[in-house]
Amino acid sequence: MSKPARQLRGTAARLGRLMPSQGANSAARTPFVLLVVTLLGGGLIALLVLNSALNAGSFKLSEYRRQTTERTDEQQALQRDVDDLSAPDALSRRAADLGMIPGGSPVFLGPDGTVKGALATAGDPSPAEAAEPAPLPVAQNPDSARPKHHPPPRTRQPAKTSPTTAPGR
Repeated sequence: MSKPARQLRGTAARLGRLMPSQGANSAARTPFVLLVVTLLGGGLIALLVLNSALNAGSFKLSEYRRQTTERTDEQQALQRDVDDLSAPDALSRRAADLGMIPGGSPVFLGPDGTVKGALATAGDPSPAEAAEPAPLPVAQNPDSARPKHHPPPRTRQPAKTSPTTAPGR
């Protein structure tokens, strides 16, 4: 038969009371261990999802920075074109191509109605321009002398007027 369980005495009995047997307590620890493992697994999955979201945001940010750089370069190129076209020499060249003439010296009216400056119409050349007439180009075909991007000049015909009478007369 089996030996009866020996009773512990002295130090062994005291240690036995401090450390109970594993039978009943191991079943009580199982839910706690499962809770801790579940929390750690959930935390790792949450970190993975957060990291993926941050990476997607980083890709969008780099794409937006690239688009901003492209738009800034385009804006600077357009501003450079505007600056080139609005320079005084470019404006005078374009005005001459359109057939415009310089305005000449300005004339000012004083508060009392006196005129200060030399009166001249827009078609009258100033003395400096009259001294150096520009040579006119000779063209065989009148259409070849005209720039291609401008419409042909329209000739003005005097308006036909008919006598009108005011109503009631």
